[in-house]
Amino acid sequence: MKSLKIVNVVGARPNFMKIAPIIDEMKKHDDIMPYLLHTGQHYDRVMSELFFDQLGLPKPDIYLGIGSGGHGEQTGRIMIEFEKCMHDLQPDMVLVVGDVNSTIACGLVATKLGIKLVHVEAGLRSFDRTMPEEINRVLTDQISDYLFTTEASAQQNLEREGISAEKVHFVGNVMIDSLLKHREKAGQSQVLTELGLQPNSYLLVTLHRPANVDDKEILTQLLDVLARLSELTTVVFPVHPRTRNRVKEFALDQKLQDYPALKLVDPVGYLDFLHIMANSQAVVTDSGGIQEETSVLGVPCITARDNTERPVTVDVGTNIIVGRDPERIFSEAQKILAGNGKKGLLPPLWDGRAAERIVAVLREQAQAA
Repeated sequence: MKSLKIVNVVGARPNFMKIAPIIDEMKKHDDIMPYLLHTGQHYDRVMSELFFDQLGLPKPDIYLGIGSGGHGEQTGRIMIEFEKCMHDLQPDMVLVVGDVNSTIACGLVATKLGIKLVHVEAGLRSFDRTMPEEINRVLTDQISDYLFTTEASAQQNLEREGISAEKVHFVGNVMIDSLLKHREKAGQSQVLTELGLQPNSYLLVTLHRPANVDDKEILTQLLDVLARLSELTTVVFPVHPRTRNRVKEFALDQKLQDYPALKLVDPVGYLDFLHIMANSQAVVTDSGGIQEETSVLGVPCITARDNTERPVTVDVGTNIIVGRDPERIFSEAQKILAGNGKKGLLPPLWDGRAAERIVAVLREQAQAA
């Protein structure tokens, strides 16, 4: 039987955790020839290479080296370079994950060249079109041939948008595949000792979304509430490069030094971050993936956004949506520190076998074609 040639695309840090279990599963089958293509949308030691090492991802077969830039510039450059690769490789399928610019750029090229497009993590919706990720999600789903979903709301969104039910498959969450696979190894991390932390004695914070960090007033309010929380417990804040740049640009870095229990640290690798998160009292974040991971780890999550594209983390998991209101963030954190954090359950099919289900569908469809 002819091998199924599949190009698997990554571009940014969240993609790595999603693609790793898929590549692992594909390699188990002689009838699949997987290629790993890295667009280079994110590429520095911590944000990229370290994650490849820790997740056991092979060195990319193709690296486009696109780098940063505006949305139009970055998307256009990815499309130009990716199209050249597709003419050379002639794959049967292109598999994209998530909602970054690499996702829509490579998806558009594949579709226009008549290559079957696979979207993993399809159907998630925040219903906020000011988010670039929302545009990427909606458009990618419209042009995909196979759509793999993580939760029931995604199924409903795709049905409402007119996507044929035959294209949609509920498989679970590949991000959780990675978490469950690496949780034990992460438990061997020495990062708590290195940061001078004790388990269950600190809050973990991540903030990187433009709506939170690109506006001086909003960022100042968020940092102020973190400073207040640091008077109640230690606050650990691995600072995203974008956020670090804004803190300096807005001259907020000196102010933060007045709060010794507010620990601003450099970004850490996947295993270290997982260990910090699993042992925290709670997480304050604007990340989508962390909403999912905390729900599986049973760690209360306070999301500093007005919406979420992952409602199962609220309906079933440990997540609470509080917006950007500093008082709400503070009061919810106080409740958690007092022992009244939200208790969640494990969402359906978040069992570590999502990649197995995805590859089974692709092989079945290829054999039927």
